[in-house]
Amino acid sequence: MTDNQDNYPTARDVLRDMDLSGRTAIVTGGSSGVGVAIASALAGAGADVTLAVRDVAAGERAAAEIAQGGAPVRPQVAAIDLLSMASVRAFAARWGDRPLDLLINNAGLMGPPLTRTEDGFESQMAVNYFAPFLLSQLLLPNLAARKGRVVIVSSGSHHFAELRLDDLNYERRDYEKFEAYGHAKLCANLLAVEYSRRHADKGVTMNAVTPGGVATNLGRHVTFEDAVRLGWVNEDGTLPQGRMKTPEEGAASPVWTAVAAGLEGRGGLYVEDCALATIWSPALPPGWGVTAASLDAEAARRLWDVAEPLIQKGSRSG
Repeated sequence: MTDNQDNYPTARDVLRDMDLSGRTAIVTGGSSGVGVAIASALAGAGADVTLAVRDVAAGERAAAEIAQGGAPVRPQVAAIDLLSMASVRAFAARWGDRPLDLLINNAGLMGPPLTRTEDGFESQMAVNYFAPFLLSQLLLPNLAARKGRVVIVSSGSHHFAELRLDDLNYERRDYEKFEAYGHAKLCANLLAVEYSRRHADKGVTMNAVTPGGVATNLGRHVTFEDAVRLGWVNEDGTLPQGRMKTPEEGAASPVWTAVAAGLEGRGGLYVEDCALATIWSPALPPGWGVTAASLDAEAARRLWDVAEPLIQKGSRSG
């Protein structure tokens, strides 16, 4: 699939010879990093792409660059702030009744100091879990019109957290920013499981995917000392294994998850390196594959039942 020497395909490799003309896609966080690479590849294959972004000016610059790169249709740009459930609702209302083939919940937040949103949510949970949950639910009728697919970008960091249904927003326990990131991504995996179960009769699926290690502004809150402590880099600055992917390489797995024929009608899965991930066992390095706990159907149901009322009410409890 790829021509590069490290055997990391790019998103454009995944879409080579594929025509997405007539298909619509929304990419959150589509103005930089992996998000713009996903959007660029989809638009380059002919899809009608909307960049759902917090910074509209940055989104317009990204859309212009994508168009200049040869995309048949210039992406549209629309405002959304994933730290605000009101903004998510407003975005969905503006989308109206237009059919939707692909919803790529790509935008993320990693490792900030403890902050809470206007809805009372811990900020990483808001961006990585609550907002994608709400957006995917609000756009369900649009997706059902096309038997669409939802992709939610996760991370191998889900390995390093345990589900805490009694304290999703860190009101009863100490906040450790990277554990909180892993917890939000664990919840994202479980969201894919329960969303797919609930909406199977509509032909709509959601799958979680890790882009792998990619150097983007997602890591703006990560210091070099943090990276060493977490084992992401060695003390001399070298990488423990392999190299970081480019944004175009990081975009390959999300795009593959969105279009792979073998995933038609299949949801609640976790994708890594353009393939279904192996369930983690001690034979694998930490952070590789997917934990069985993050795909547990009963845990996914329980999480949904706790989270849905919080999203509905913008509650400060939980």
